[in-house]
Amino acid sequence: MEYLAVSYLAAGLGAGIIVVGASLGIGKLAAGALEGMARQPEVSGDLRTTMIIAAALIEGFTFFALVVIFMLATQDIKQVPVQSAAPVAEVEK
Repeated sequence: MEYLAVSYLAAGLGAGIIVVGASLGIGKLAAGALEGMARQPEVSGDLRTTMIIAAALIEGFTFFALVVIFMLATQDIKQVPVQSAAPVAEVEK
């Protein structure tokens, strides 16, 4: 039971870190694109298209990472067999 509690806690923290990273990335992307549009209004259409494509790629990676996080959090507990110590060879006298 403690295993599940720790995995849910780790999934929550991982999801939070992923979402914060994606939001910072998209924010920096939008800021750079808007600054470029302000400096050169004639290329605003190209910048907007590039910004939308890059934002979609960032969101795609974010959703993929969230799926992986939640799959790891909800997987079953696996029993690992423990082997005993290696057998001791008998010494002949």
